[in-house]
Amino acid sequence: MIVLDSILKLKKQGKKGIAFLIDPDKANEEQLIKISQLARDLEITFFLVGGSLITSGDLKQTLQALKRKTELPLILFPGSPSQISDEADGILFLSLLSSRNPEMLIGQQVIAAPYLKMTSLEIISTAYLLIESGGQTTASYMSNSNPIPSNKAEIAEATALAGEYLGMRLIYLDAGSGAKNPVPANMISKVASSCTQPIIVGGGINSKEKIESAYQAGADFIVIGDAIEKGNSFINELDSLKHYWT
Repeated sequence: MIVLDSILKLKKQGKKGIAFLIDPDKANEEQLIKISQLARDLEITFFLVGGSLITSGDLKQTLQALKRKTELPLILFPGSPSQISDEADGILFLSLLSSRNPEMLIGQQVIAAPYLKMTSLEIISTAYLLIESGGQTTASYMSNSNPIPSNKAEIAEATALAGEYLGMRLIYLDAGSGAKNPVPANMISKVASSCTQPIIVGGGINSKEKIESAYQAGADFIVIGDAIEKGNSFINELDSLKHYWT
């Protein structure tokens, strides 16, 4: 369990981590070159690759292109069982615990399991919680589920704790791609106060202030997606935060 062990080691040492989320629909060859160089300069922890819905992109080609440009771990962040590829190093085996849709809790996982068994992927059991972010996201729409209200930190806390008691190794709090608002700091803090497993936070994190707020609230890993393309001002902000993860 190389990837998970490295994540657990960082948490044990009290260090933070950061990941770039790559959506195959949104990343062409030129963009991947630029993002890979930025990842090297910023010394990020790993890449997440996947999306709620891949239509025009190619998951395998995206992974192959990244492998040519980086030695960082490539971890699948799948929106469906079709997003499985041996080109990656590992996969977040997500169960959408914030949902009451059985397909997202266990149905899609049953479909994916036989295919995963045939791969060499490191499979990382992950409690996945969608958090309300000011508007419907692709993830909430495609999963046919209601996110946890942003003002109900106690529900997120209890749900994450249930995931930990079920044996899940990571907790992922996600406001969703393109979220108007990130996961609230008090919700992160509430989950961090009850859970011992590493906490990943993503969605709507597009400024230095939001990154610092999430880290200080108890997030162990931050995921940056659409904001990577914001330009030099945000990149400079990220550079000033490197002390958190290097």
